[in-house]
Amino acid sequence: MIRLAHFSDIHLTSALPDWAIGDWFSKRLTSWMNLRFAGRGRRFARADDIMARLMDDLEARKVDHIVFSGDATALGFESEMHCAADILRIGQFPIPGIAVPGNHDYCTPRAAASGAFERHFASWQEGRRIGEHRYPFAQQVGPIWLIGVNAASGNRWMWDARGQIGAEQLERLRQLLASLPGGLKVLVVHYPVCLSSGRREPWHHGLRDLDTLLDVARVGGIGLWLHGHRHTPYFLPQAEGAAFPIICAGTATQEGIWSFGEYRIDRDRLQAVRRVYDPAGRCFRDVEEFSLRLAASLDCRR
Repeated sequence: MIRLAHFSDIHLTSALPDWAIGDWFSKRLTSWMNLRFAGRGRRFARADDIMARLMDDLEARKVDHIVFSGDATALGFESEMHCAADILRIGQFPIPGIAVPGNHDYCTPRAAASGAFERHFASWQEGRRIGEHRYPFAQQVGPIWLIGVNAASGNRWMWDARGQIGAEQLERLRQLLASLPGGLKVLVVHYPVCLSSGRREPWHHGLRDLDTLLDVARVGGIGLWLHGHRHTPYFLPQAEGAAFPIICAGTATQEGIWSFGEYRIDRDRLQAVRRVYDPAGRCFRDVEEFSLRLAASLDCRR
């Protein structure tokens, strides 16, 4: 049995953001206004402390592996990445992890091109690859393969929160999935297949090439899809177009809905518990359990 801890959308901020003149004419402006004036800053005001408590919780519970599905930052600044890496103890934490960026981490084309996320989360991005390309990559945890895919893109328009895998990365994903030995294959990506209702994301908030990714995942034997992006957690045994269950971790740090998931995987069964932050006790507590049958045919030999 393998135990995974899955959290997402922690949106850490820094007191010293790295503003440049061009940022005032980019998506960073509306993101900052949302943070400063629309209540997002208040909702994530305790994010640093909550993440410190969460990491202590994971260390005490001795899970086998951590899954982080993106949005470490609010505005995609390098200083925010540095703060996130410090709080998550990237490179020093005793439990290994896998991490992919979210749309806030690639807030602008400049942020995407900077490689800041990849530098600060490098030890959570080690794994098997196709050539020298960073994405996708695969990490083995016992009989399970965790496959990290980058769906974040540096969008220029202030209203645009869409993601995109891209044809080249999708082709590498096909090759990577085909090359992996037997075992459960778990896709880790920031964007969902669908909302909790089963409907697709609004056009300005979803994944541009979702249908192609679903085709690659189906052919490649993906048995479980783990994501964030949406801040309220949910799970679906099967979504339209997907031959596997999906789990949204929600947000680990937003006031009132702060939580993460712990998954016990034994062959083709997943037993999950959702742990929610208790501000009075400054700790996490179990609040919900659910189980899923995983879709892929498994070869659980190590």
